[in-house]
Amino acid sequence: MFDRWRVMTKNLETIVLLLLVSVSAWAQDYARVDNLVKTYPKSFSNPKKLAAQINQDFTTETDKVRAAYTWIALNINYDLKAYQSGESMVAYTYSSPADRLAKEQAYRGKIGAKTLRTKKGVCQDYSALFHLVCDDIGVKCIDIMGTSKAHPAQIGKLPKASDHQWNAVKVGDNWKLIDVTWASGSVDTQTGKFVTDFNPAYFFTDPNVFFLNHFPDDKRLLMIDKTEQDFAALPLYYGPYIKSNYEFASPEFGIILIAKTSVIPFQIIDFPGGRISYAFTSEGRVRDIDPVKKGNATEFSIALNARSRGYLTIYVDQMAVVTYKIER
Repeated sequence: MFDRWRVMTKNLETIVLLLLVSVSAWAQDYARVDNLVKTYPKSFSNPKKLAAQINQDFTTETDKVRAAYTWIALNINYDLKAYQSGESMVAYTYSSPADRLAKEQAYRGKIGAKTLRTKKGVCQDYSALFHLVCDDIGVKCIDIMGTSKAHPAQIGKLPKASDHQWNAVKVGDNWKLIDVTWASGSVDTQTGKFVTDFNPAYFFTDPNVFFLNHFPDDKRLLMIDKTEQDFAALPLYYGPYIKSNYEFASPEFGIILIAKTSVIPFQIIDFPGGRISYAFTSEGRVRDIDPVKKGNATEFSIALNARSRGYLTIYVDQMAVVTYKIER
């Protein structure tokens, strides 16, 4: 998730142009693929054997990519120890573009195989393994380095040093965004432990949604017209929100100035229903909300007081969906 391995291809200029013009917005039911992949062995001796199994069971590029995504997300655990120790950080030198490409490929092969063998890794490891499998199922894949938005402290902060790696794949004439690391689960903020929780929302994600917590080093790979300032201004959105079909239309920005308001109005579009609650970090208490339905909009307000400070998190059915920063 937070690493420093930079992997780009020598054909990046061509790939960027294709990414910018080939985004499509269609969805598909992948239940058949996912259910079959869940019957696969929990381990494979090398990436080629996983790819061979996928090639045997599926024929379309989309299904093959989905099978790789699902198997890796379900069977590789995030290595918190490696992340926290920084032992995953790697640097190497190169003498020419060809030498760089060769070293990137060799390193990708090394860490991808290790990730499959140990069944754990950080974002560069997930990304490398996924890339290797894509190579063997005949799907073009690139690795993308950038900044993630994963902590409340990042609200209002411009993206700086790269801390995350994800992928894009070319299916037919279209390039699609994928984050198999975040598809595998998340860290429980209470226990500090990784919790396996398959999230299908990071597969072929709409660029506007992917942008909510991904900003690439090369802005052309955003596929949409957004800036570092736009990214910094966002609230912190969590996995349950990313895979939902509703939208927090208001507040739009992540920082709420308490001097300008005593009540924060909220509006959710196409909310299907559920228990809405909230908590300020300064209070340590979760309170329920009684929203009002107006057409396709669900509205409610949260009053601020002297103890309202720090971060404000909104929950749906006891799952955090979005956090805002309160400033005085």
